[in-house]
Amino acid sequence: MIPLDGPFYDQLAVGQELPRQPSVTIDDGVAALYQSLLGERLATVLDDRMSRAVTSAEGRLASPGLVMQFSIGQSTTVSRRAIANLFYRDVHLLRPVMIDDSLETSVTVAGLADGSHQPGRARRGKVLIDVVTYANGEPAVVYQRCPMLPQLDDDAVPGHADDLGTTGDLDLGSYAELVPDWDLAALGPPTDWPVNETITDPTRDVIADATTLVRLTHNLAMIHRDAEESPYPQRLVYGGHVVGLAQASLSRVLPGMATVVGWHECDHTGPAFEGDLLSFRHTLLDVTPAQGGRAFAVQVEGIAQRQDTEGLPTTGSDGTKILDWTVIAAAP
Repeated sequence: MIPLDGPFYDQLAVGQELPRQPSVTIDDGVAALYQSLLGERLATVLDDRMSRAVTSAEGRLASPGLVMQFSIGQSTTVSRRAIANLFYRDVHLLRPVMIDDSLETSVTVAGLADGSHQPGRARRGKVLIDVVTYANGEPAVVYQRCPMLPQLDDDAVPGHADDLGTTGDLDLGSYAELVPDWDLAALGPPTDWPVNETITDPTRDVIADATTLVRLTHNLAMIHRDAEESPYPQRLVYGGHVVGLAQASLSRVLPGMATVVGWHECDHTGPAFEGDLLSFRHTLLDVTPAQGGRAFAVQVEGIAQRQDTEGLPTTGSDGTKILDWTVIAAAP
């Protein structure tokens, strides 16, 4: 039985499956609220007619960003007590999710590694988890993520030292196989974007209403709801909020973007806070033909600029990098 205020690191075991959160149906209201929070520009998500023209399905595509937000939120049965989330790895969106599909997520502990102990700091450990999100009972998303959790018994030394693995080299072909067999030409002409070219989105955006996204997606992590749980003077913003804004930025930079089929890796390289002003730069790492279009592997870097209570900058003139995200998008 997982306690209401846990689990803590020393209450977990490899192979353990966490209780599932309630299944959630993505309806028009949920999609509209998500759009108001993040503001992405995927025509397949915004326009019923375009969605039908591209996908040949009667329903409208649900944002792959929204699907991931629910998947992550439902996986927080393991990370209610999270100190931080260290990474996401090998995210594969196995099939499109449509409006009115219902999502449910399983979470299994895949590895445990004690954190380095420092005098004066409570003991902690890393928990690698396998996540599978189902849409209408069929697997739709699979990946790993790694939260860091505190111990319940600070005197105990669990002694876990599992190899939590590393992210391998990007194999774009394995992600290209996930691009649906859609009519991507309906989204317009191909984008001319040379490999290794970096595009900086001139539109910056501010983190606002962060707790609304947390509650919408059933994210249980206390650190994103309660400033007193944060190691910082203010409440820590859920990293997925930054990723959602990054995907919205990519949808502006890559015209005709139809969907996202994977994240090769996602590292939160610094904390985010309510009111941060974010800018994003996008570097095309690789591109390959996929179905009737192409799969684009893009490194997205998020930069935060913030001010103190007196309006003075605290991150320097160039800001602070807080996101390094390699995403695979489908477009003509």
